[in-house]
Amino acid sequence: MILDAFVSRHGDAFSFTRQHSCNFAKKIAGDFNPIHDVDAKRFCVPGDLLFSYLLTRYGVSQQLNCQFSGMVSADVLLHCELSEGKIQVCDEQGRVYLTVQFSGEHTHDIGVIEPLFQDYVQFSGQNFPHILQPLMEQQGVMIHPLRPLVIYESMALSFTTLPTSKVELSLASSKLDIEGKRGNVTLNFILTAKGVQIGKGEKKMILSNLQPYDATEMQRMVDEYNNRKTSAGCGNFDL
Repeated sequence: MILDAFVSRHGDAFSFTRQHSCNFAKKIAGDFNPIHDVDAKRFCVPGDLLFSYLLTRYGVSQQLNCQFSGMVSADVLLHCELSEGKIQVCDEQGRVYLTVQFSGEHTHDIGVIEPLFQDYVQFSGQNFPHILQPLMEQQGVMIHPLRPLVIYESMALSFTTLPTSKVELSLASSKLDIEGKRGNVTLNFILTAKGVQIGKGEKKMILSNLQPYDATEMQRMVDEYNNRKTSAGCGNFDL
């Protein structure tokens, strides 16, 4: 499986190295957030990597809701606690990082799951600047250029019919609600298979340390991000 290259397994437990996370972010998701760099001081395993691993391990349900409650550091040993209709990802001290609730029909077809999470994380990786920058400009706010913080809060998938072939995602709507120096972003997308809509999804993020929008500063951030995209690398990597 594709994700074999990005996870370290320890019996029923698992972990992610800095190298795993950097490779996944840049090579699979197209996400060049510096928080996923191998040498980042404030390093964080991509939430989409954790979510994708759970899909390959436990499958996809008609109704799927993921709630993130903490950022995972490199090499933290994780395990899954299962109960009726729920999976929780915890560390050895019992701290919960991700809760997945699911219901309805279920599939473990890896031929469907791998293209699904690849499309989703590539969609997710394009949030900045393509989606977030126009939203911030419309609202007259922006993340702090020296301390940018975008927190992945939750995502949900809902299928009217479980997919049996490749699923494609496309953005349906986006909005940014402002609460003081905090912004709540909601992205709605549709899921189609062979040109027919079979479901929908929603992703929520939190923007912190908001300040008044400055076009010059924002352009500098966009240019810096694009330069990172052009020059970034994580060492040798092959799928």
